[in-house]
Amino acid sequence: MISIILLALFGVIAIAAGKVRDTELSPIPLKLSDRMSKLWDIAHQGMRDNRLLRAEKALLTILNIDEKNAAAYNRLGILYAKQKEFKDAIDCFEIASSIEPSASSLHNLGLIYYETENYEKAETAFNQALKMEDNLAARHIALAKVSEKLGNNAVVMKSLERAVELEPTKESLTLLMNAYVDADMDTEARAVQRKLERFESKKSPTPTKVKQPRKVVV
Repeated sequence: MISIILLALFGVIAIAAGKVRDTELSPIPLKLSDRMSKLWDIAHQGMRDNRLLRAEKALLTILNIDEKNAAAYNRLGILYAKQKEFKDAIDCFEIASSIEPSASSLHNLGLIYYETENYEKAETAFNQALKMEDNLAARHIALAKVSEKLGNNAVVMKSLERAVELEPTKESLTLLMNAYVDADMDTEARAVQRKLERFESKKSPTPTKVKQPRKVVV
């Protein structure tokens, strides 16, 4: 954000001066951009290597430079969630969503609300995420799980059916089958069970035939 503002400001100065060369104005925003890039590299590497304090410092430095960097708040929220610092994680995801609403930040917020048993807020966050991006099975499964906690069985069924439609996996098929069983929908449950059996048979590797050695007559 700051780099964009600086570029705009320098553009105005250049127009007013009329004779100022672009090469004389470019180093400052370029240096800032380079520093931000290095900080992001440190943050990502720290998260990968589980050096969370190092990653946290890099992300906080990014936010000192650009206090409205939604991506940094979102990544910081993930970092705090990994450490089970759920209050701080919620704060980060809420700020990220207020600055730049995205399906990922809303989904992450919903997951933390679910983890802290705040199911109504989790449901709201998941629904908001789905309004922005509804083509990922994981989002529908998350809504199904929180809806089950709230006793919204119709939403559970609809969400799991959509998840299976998008991505039929062992998890989504099993969850849908169990939901049908709980609802005494035996015919539907058996149909999903057959799909699950076919799915698992496709996943199972075909046994390799062992070639018998040729008999050699001496």
